Amino acid sequence: MNLLLLVIAVALGTAVGAIIATVIVSAGARRAREEARTQIAETVRAAAADALHDNSSAFLDLARTSFDGLQRDAQSQLQARQAAIDTLVRPMTDTLRKVEARLSEAERERIDSFARLTSQVTSLGAATQTLAKALRTPSARGRWGEMQLRRVIELSGMLERCDFDQQRTLAGDIGRVRPDVVVYLPGGKQLVVDAKAPLDAFLDAQEAPDDTGRTLRLQAHARQVRDHMEKLGSKAYWDALGNSPEMVVMFLPGETLFSSALQHDLSLIEYGLERRVLLASPITLIALLTTVAHSWRQDRLTENYREVARLGRDLHDRLATFAGHFDDVRRRLDGAVQAYNSAAGSLESRVMVSARRLRELDITTADELPVLEPIDTVPRVLRQAGLMGLPEGAIAEESEPV
Repeated sequence: MNLLLLVIAVALGTAVGAIIATVIVSAGARRAREEARTQIAETVRAAAADALHDNSSAFLDLARTSFDGLQRDAQSQLQARQAAIDTLVRPMTDTLRKVEARLSEAERERIDSFARLTSQVTSLGAATQTLAKALRTPSARGRWGEMQLRRVIELSGMLERCDFDQQRTLAGDIGRVRPDVVVYLPGGKQLVVDAKAPLDAFLDAQEAPDDTGRTLRLQAHARQVRDHMEKLGSKAYWDALGNSPEMVVMFLPGETLFSSALQHDLSLIEYGLERRVLLASPITLIALLTTVAHSWRQDRLTENYREVARLGRDLHDRLATFAGHFDDVRRRLDGAVQAYNSAAGSLESRVMVSARRLRELDITTADELPVLEPIDTVPRVLRQAGLMGLPEGAIAEESEPV
């Protein structure tokens, strides 16, 4: 291509040929530079690739060596930490294993206990049904009420032999009446407790299929309680007893009987008080009888105080009598002392003087006769005028004690 251009330049002439030649030379130099640059770039790229390959290989070898060392260190540290963790976790693992075993045992015990409880509840349900059927009989219901009443009285401390009397027959204006219990009160008074509570409607309520039927039967139970109050008030037990508060206690032998009746008739208590009938559950009757028992204890304490006062008066009278005798002994001792002093003075002044004179005249060589000394002390006088039978404020004279 360049040669063709050169030929054309020669053909066109010297000047134009020179210009064309110059252009051709410049184009060739540019191309040579481009080829040199390309060759240099390829050479540099090849050298860089070789250097990079060599450096990469060295770097990978170094990194592989460092990573192997780090991996070995990490493996050893991991093993050490694993051992430490095993040391810490092993007691917890053992404890959890024991807890698991204990929970399994507790679960088995719970299942056994639940089975026994289910059996007992079933038995209790059967017993409850049997009791409910038995309470339908008036005689059984009466015995149950009397038994509950007796337990309440015993819990209250009102023992049968001293504080109450069961099944006592009384004669009243409406004929012979037979209260369940007559409780003796301090001061010779008596209080009647009746345990013949109505239960038919209440038992029917327990067998009701729904809440509506249960409510209707409980309302009937409240009416039965009200009717029984009316009958009790008409019997007038207090007239047959004579010395009794004008009141009779109607005992319901169950808290549920009491609460159910009041729930469906809030005026029962006021209605009973108007007819001199006090409605009582086991808890309220225990409170009432405990108060009575406390009154009995206070009455006994008062009686004991009276007995102590009587014994004190007797002791005082006996001490006064003894003090009189004791003072009589003192007076007699005082008289004996005075008689001795008189006799000793007479003997000393009348007889002993002459006897000593005989010794002075050498009639005898016996020892000299002793001097008879008088007794200066006298018995002590009791100072308590009351014990001596003297008037108040009078104090007997006190001498030197013996």
